[in-house]
Amino acid sequence: MNAIIHGAVLAFGLILPLGVQNVFIFQQGAWQRHIWLALPAVISASVCDTLLIVLAVSSVSVIVQQTPIFETIMMAGGFLFLLYMGWITWNSRPKANQNEKNTFTAKKQAAFAAAVSLLNPHAILDTIGVIGTSSLNYSGLEKWLFMAACIAVSWIWFISLAIAGRLFQTIDTSGRLMQIVNKCSAVVMWAAAGYFVVSLFSN
Repeated sequence: MNAIIHGAVLAFGLILPLGVQNVFIFQQGAWQRHIWLALPAVISASVCDTLLIVLAVSSVSVIVQQTPIFETIMMAGGFLFLLYMGWITWNSRPKANQNEKNTFTAKKQAAFAAAVSLLNPHAILDTIGVIGTSSLNYSGLEKWLFMAACIAVSWIWFISLAIAGRLFQTIDTSGRLMQIVNKCSAVVMWAAAGYFVVSLFSN
């Protein structure tokens, strides 16, 4: 039981802060005409997080931490992607009646969700470093329960974010509030991109 509580609290603490991944899932819930149309983004982000958690618990952190070039490549790729994603978000024009021109296809949702999940070196290193290190306190069944709790929190959180986005869009019938959210989201993405550059050169 302690392993489950520990894993749930730890995963929630890591996933709660506002970041590009959370922003993207929220937006897809708001942009799509029906909540189930945002499932590709939710599933893709959840699967990517599941993969990272499994790798973290499998002690792959040792390999990552001993390969400096890995972090450099991830930061450079993340910087370019976030610039592009921020530009798309900033220029999006949500309307009261959302149409196909303003929404992502299932494939594009899945691809972008995977990108914002896997091209964020700090999220990867945090997941591997924090969850991976914490999992060393457990063995056998407790270790599996710890990992399962972390994964469950991830899936529940992303589903909840998409639903929240859908509810927000329902309340915001004019589309004006969503446009403000999009502008703020773009700023968050560009700020993250700038942070990657600073980290890249500081290393």
